[in-house]
Amino acid sequence: MELINTRAEQYANKNTTALDEVLKEIETYTLANHPHAQMLSGHVQGKVLEFFSKMIAPKRILEIGTFTGFSALCLAKGLTPDGKLITLEIRKDDAATANDYFRKAGMETRIDLHVGDALEIIPTLQENWDLVFIDADKVNYINYYELTLPWIKSGGWILADNVLFHGEVLEENIKGKNAKAIQAFNEHVKNDDRVEQAMLTIRDGLLLIQKK
Repeated sequence: MELINTRAEQYANKNTTALDEVLKEIETYTLANHPHAQMLSGHVQGKVLEFFSKMIAPKRILEIGTFTGFSALCLAKGLTPDGKLITLEIRKDDAATANDYFRKAGMETRIDLHVGDALEIIPTLQENWDLVFIDADKVNYINYYELTLPWIKSGGWILADNVLFHGEVLEENIKGKNAKAIQAFNEHVKNDDRVEQAMLTIRDGLLLIQKK
């Protein structure tokens, strides 16, 4: 299902501030070489992530799902001077690519990348988060949410990507484990009185969640 009119998306790209050199390189490389290039946050969403991070000026960010490093670099632009972003990636090849770009951007001391299963890593971190970005395997979105919410400061944020899941959650009969998992996650958040939320129809859907 086409969620965003192609011409509107092209117009949005044209009227969004250009990416910096490293982000543009990541985008170009990923689109040309990665079999799952559609997982990249992309130009417009990248700027939205950057602006959101700059608005809240987080000291600690957790990203679940690094991919090739694009979204981590966008989010890291809003860190406080003593801030740090911790990002988790299960695929070793993607983690290596991301680390190369973190160094190229001069952010290797501001971004810590952990390779492995996020469900195992998150409980070991023992950090109080200002901002969490969930963009990993869809079947574990609820698990990631529940693992991180207790560690988010009051007034802190979770951003969850792909909450429209290519439009599949709009179908009357939702099929496929990922679409079902995203629908369950959206309902889980909607019914959670610990938070407030707003769903944006940018790209594949971005859910903004604020802890009360």
